[in-house]
Amino acid sequence: MQLREHTTQISNVLVIGSGGSGLRAAIAAKMSGLAVTVLGKRSRGDVHTVLAAGGINAALANLDPDSWQQHFADTYLEGYGIAEPRVVELMAKESPDLVREIDGWGANFAKLDNGKIDQRFFGAHTYRRTCYSGDYTGRSILLALLSKADELKIPIHDSQYVTELLISDRTCFGAMSFNIHSGERTVHLADAVVLAAGGHTRIWRKSSSRRNENTGDGFYLGLKAGCELTDMEMVQFHPTGMVLPEEIAGTLVTEAVRGEGGLLINGNGDRFMKNYDPERQELSTRDRVAIANYTEIMEGRGTANGGVYLDISHRDKDFILEKLPRIYRQFLDAQMVDISKEPMEVAPTSHYSMGGLVVSPDEHWTGVEGLYAAGEVTGGLHGANRLGGNSLAEILIFGKRAGLAASDRSKHLGAQVRSQDAIQAAHNKIDSFIKKGDEMARPLQHELRNIMWEHCGVVRDQEKLNEGLAKLVALKETTKDLDVRLDSEGCEDLVHAFDLEASIMCAEATILSALERRESRGAHQRSDFPEISPSEKVNYRINLGDDATLAVSRRVIEPLREELQKIVDGTAEINSFEGKLLE
Repeated sequence: MQLREHTTQISNVLVIGSGGSGLRAAIAAKMSGLAVTVLGKRSRGDVHTVLAAGGINAALANLDPDSWQQHFADTYLEGYGIAEPRVVELMAKESPDLVREIDGWGANFAKLDNGKIDQRFFGAHTYRRTCYSGDYTGRSILLALLSKADELKIPIHDSQYVTELLISDRTCFGAMSFNIHSGERTVHLADAVVLAAGGHTRIWRKSSSRRNENTGDGFYLGLKAGCELTDMEMVQFHPTGMVLPEEIAGTLVTEAVRGEGGLLINGNGDRFMKNYDPERQELSTRDRVAIANYTEIMEGRGTANGGVYLDISHRDKDFILEKLPRIYRQFLDAQMVDISKEPMEVAPTSHYSMGGLVVSPDEHWTGVEGLYAAGEVTGGLHGANRLGGNSLAEILIFGKRAGLAASDRSKHLGAQVRSQDAIQAAHNKIDSFIKKGDEMARPLQHELRNIMWEHCGVVRDQEKLNEGLAKLVALKETTKDLDVRLDSEGCEDLVHAFDLEASIMCAEATILSALERRESRGAHQRSDFPEISPSEKVNYRINLGDDATLAVSRRVIEPLREELQKIVDGTAEINSFEGKLLE
């Protein structure tokens, strides 16, 4: 058998994804004494983690009488009871140590006069729990991780598009990638692989993700390798994305604006959150604020540009520049709007994939030998609604855990599986895309984003979902005639072709799960089933069959173990908000 030309790279642990979870996994593996390689699509300093602006949660109790138990209860209850309890428990228990650690590595969180880390309110948290660096916390954490990785001499390879996980006998032994600029292919052989490739929120028309990121390629890599997906219908629409200009519509306006006193006002001048959550108002859960914004807009009480107003202008300019410097400059640069003098226009935007690959809670093992996963590519922590600030805690805690588990496998491995057939199949997959055709991927990506926004957006129903599914089938047929060429400009066509295939598969998985969940729970809102159904306290799982079709299964959620049930029973109920606001 004649293999196509490629270079070979060997390491103990291969990490796919150079964002926060991938870097934390790599650091854990390297500190275990192993050889580690990190692959990233984007430039290492410009990964998706930089968009996480508002903060990271940890029950430090620096300002209020917080505890890991209260953090657990807030997360589990506001996730509407379908999260994996053990994952929530680990996050709540371990985030204080990981937050102190990353601060010590240079994240430089805001400090109180006594030298302790400052904490701010985020929506639906009982206490001030969110640690922050202005409104650029994700970037500060990423820079600290990059500095640590550099100190440890961890190789990070940018511009690598991973097309396939290499699998033999249900064991992962590496991955195939090509360089986005040169087209050079590399076979990465490893004892263990950590997949940290993000979610799929870019497949909606209005999205806080940027071009060519969060296209669902991580989910698709996992599905093809034999993993399951869970909770794909649970996509968080952040309440506040920019409305204008069109080319950046959906760009995130951090929850920190509301956390620092921002008010939501409709086109009639009314502060409307009192009609949706009279106790918490702007600090309600993200799903409720998103539904409120969406409802005001759809019922004709929005702005002329199809949004609502978010107003922080009642705060002093110096306060805004200290607490929200990035957002201040973002609106000034994009719209010449000074948010210390006039309100911002915002609307819901697709923001976070709360579902993802099914993993074991402690090791974040995918069920495929040698394959682990961490970060937004995984499901389990958030349930039906993600609390702001939990995602940055997630990437540190479970990035570390996945890296340690991968390292442990490598250390105890007697011999690693290798398969030339799997490598040849990965080459063949790349080759199959490179051909002349009548269709370009970019317009089809745009069509997909419109389908998802119109048929599987903030509010859904069976008719719209079925129409969307039919349109996906037609779109998938159209992709058979893609035009993909490699030229002096690089491999952009090839990247878009792989992204499009992954996005269509993830869109189908999302719609299938949304059709199955006949209720409204958290981020999943159905106008034809407007109430929560006790019988729907389940997870919907997706797997890829041998015939390349998706199948949906139903997993009944086990009751909380007694210790955790007591914690939930002993803390604030989901509709009890005493102590949640300091206005």
